This record gives sequence, C-alpha cells and structure tokens, in this order.
Amino acid sequence: MKYVIGIFISLIFLSDNLIAQVQDYDIQNGDTINKVVAGRRVGQWYIKAGPNHNDGYQTGDLIEEGKYENGRKQGLWKKYYPGGKLKSEITYVNSRPKGPYTLYYKNGKVEEKGNWERTKNTGSFKRYHPNGKLAQDFNFTATGKRTGEQKYFYENGQLRLVGTWQEGQETGQMKEYYENGDLMAVKNFNNGVLDKASVQAYASKSPQQDPLQKQMAAGKDMNIKATSADNPNQGGFDGNGYRKLYNRDKQISKDGTFRNYRLIDGKYYIYDDNGILQRIMVFKAGKYVGDGVIEES
Repeated sequence: MKYVIGIFISLIFLSDNLIAQVQDYDIQNGDTINKVVAGRRVGQWYIKAGPNHNDGYQTGDLIEEGKYENGRKQGLWKKYYPGGKLKSEITYVNSRPKGPYTLYYKNGKVEEKGNWERTKNTGSFKRYHPNGKLAQDFNFTATGKRTGEQKYFYENGQLRLVGTWQEGQETGQMKEYYENGDLMAVKNFNNGVLDKASVQAYASKSPQQDPLQKQMAAGKDMNIKATSADNPNQGGFDGNGYRKLYNRDKQISKDGTFRNYRLIDGKYYIYDDNGILQRIMVFKAGKYVGDGVIEES
C-alpha cells in the first residue's frame, strides 16, 4: 500500500511539473508569448536584451521576434539594431535559413535581398549601396552557383560591369564601364578563364579616378586581427604575410595578407550563431572597401 501511495504521490508531483512546464509563458497585450512546453519553445517569441547583453543593446531592447515550433525557429524572423530599427527579415525552416530574406542598413535602406537554400543563395540576388541604389544584380542556380547575366553598379547608379556566368564561371563577353558611363574594357571568358588576346581597353572621354583607388580613399580603417579563435590552425604563423585562417568550426574566418596579425588585404568572413555565413568584408590597404558576394558554402 505504501508503494502504491508513493507512486500516486510521485504522479501528482510529476503532473504538477508538467503543468508548470506547459504554463511557462508571458502575456503581452492579452496574447500568450514566450511559451515553453516540455522544455521547448513554442509559439510567438520576443527575445529582449538582458542586463549583461553587449553589442550596444540596453536592457529590455527587442533583439528579435518570430515563432518557434517544438524548439526550432520556423517562418519569418525579424532582428533589430540597438535602438529598434529593423536589421533583417529571414525565413527559417527547423532553425536553418531557408527561403526569402532581406537585410537592412542602419539607415533603414535595404542592403541585400535574396533566397537561401542550405546556406547558399539561390534565384534572384540583389545588393544595394547605402544610398539605396542597386550595387549587384545576380542570379544563382538551385545549387548556389552564379548563372546568367550578372551586373555591378556604381553608387551613382551607373552600370559598372555586365557579363554572363554559367555554373559559377564567367563565360562569353564581359563589359566594364567608367563611372561616367564610358566604356572601359571588353573581354571574353571561356569556362572562367580569361582570353587575354580578346581584351580591349578604352580610355575615358573625361578624366576618371581609378575605381579601386577611389574606393580605398573612401574606405574605413579597421583593425581586423588574427585572434585566439584562429589559433587551432595558425600553425607557426608569425602574423605576417599571406594566410588563410579557420575558426574552431573549420570555417574560413580570414583570408589574405597580414601585417603584425592585422588583415591588410583580403577577406573577413562573418557567421551567425548557427554557423551560417552572413557577410564577407573586403579589405584593401587595411581599409574596409565593401562586401563580397556570398556564393557557396
């Protein structure tokens, strides 16, 4: 009898615990939010900064919002900059980005729009300058390789480069233009290989500053260094010369030329908490000069 009573009492406590789990939630404007069932997040969630949160957020600031199903992010999730401006809108399936997404600059203008499929861009991809004008207009295959006509634009909206890609490689004729619209060069590619004999270069009808020099002059000095996070694969690296570094997840973190561990010329790869590549920052002479396009994982 004691054994039976003991089981009954245990069941009561177990039931109470289950009820407590089911009823772990918050109320906002009469709606149930931030609900936890059996230890897993479900329904609509509003994730806010705590007292020890960094990155410029104040306690109580909304960081992101979206829905969970059985502890996994599902559907559209929105992230915010400190201060409340929209930072991104990303579609998730089982906590992995899959489907349409939009990234925003701090000024509120669209930075990038596209579609993710298994950490790769697919379909239409557009990146914009901070002033709102189109910077890149690409298309990707279902496997994440650039395909069809691809275009680059200057900040003033003028076409900078147009060419055709097939399975991620340049093919056929490519044209480059000066910022004033004058033709700069015509060249041909075959499966990603430049036909040097085909290159035709043209002088601008009016004086033009070299695009790279102009970009570097307008760039921002940033001190991006090889850190302890790169130690697993530095292998005797003394902080100088060319090096490709990987993080602890064996993903490329930095690729380029270093001086005293500082990235001078190369690329800096940024990932989110799920290991998804979010950004490739390009550096010239120690200055950030723009972002590279994310093509393949």
